Amino acid sequence: MARDHSPIVKQSRREGFALAPKAHKVMAKKSGIPGEHGDMRVRGGSLYLTQLREKQKVRRLYGLLEKQFAKLMKEAQNSEGLTGEKLLELLERRADNVVFRAGFAATRRQARQLVSHGHFLLNGRRVDIPSIRLNPGDVLEVRPRSAKTEYFKNLNEVVSAAGQTPLSWMKADAKKMKIEITGLPKREEAEVGINEQLIVEYYSR
Repeated sequence: MARDHSPIVKQSRREGFALAPKAHKVMAKKSGIPGEHGDMRVRGGSLYLTQLREKQKVRRLYGLLEKQFAKLMKEAQNSEGLTGEKLLELLERRADNVVFRAGFAATRRQARQLVSHGHFLLNGRRVDIPSIRLNPGDVLEVRPRSAKTEYFKNLNEVVSAAGQTPLSWMKADAKKMKIEITGLPKREEAEVGINEQLIVEYYSR
């Protein structure tokens, strides 16, 4: 499957938003758009550009390609409720995001790798699709074979270092290496700094 493997710090500087923990330190020292002529490019400007940058920021934050993101947006538009909030809900319910938000991985990229390498069981069956959507009642747990690896033996330390805020819609147990989905993501629990209305406006042009 095609993926965007460009450096996450470079992406973060382009969007003016830390897309991963390590980007915070770099952006504190280096501001502005990366590249030889980065400082000459205008970051502000039209409403369209603002909408585009917000869309790109969120797409890169969750690690989706353009077609994947547009497909989710179309589904959100056809769903009941506020389109922007529905979009964020669909993004949050991805398996790779759930692993990250539970603190089982330091970044979404790492979480995606863990899922794609087949380290988890979803309701007792091996899963290796990072984009698979989890529903209330689903249980994601580390495979017994994977639990013996050095990474998962130290999962308590990984979770502690991740410092993720507990979410109302999931129960994560590092000791049992299990994540249970108990509800649906709430808008106020989504990543801070997102203006989903700008994305809705971008796709409504």
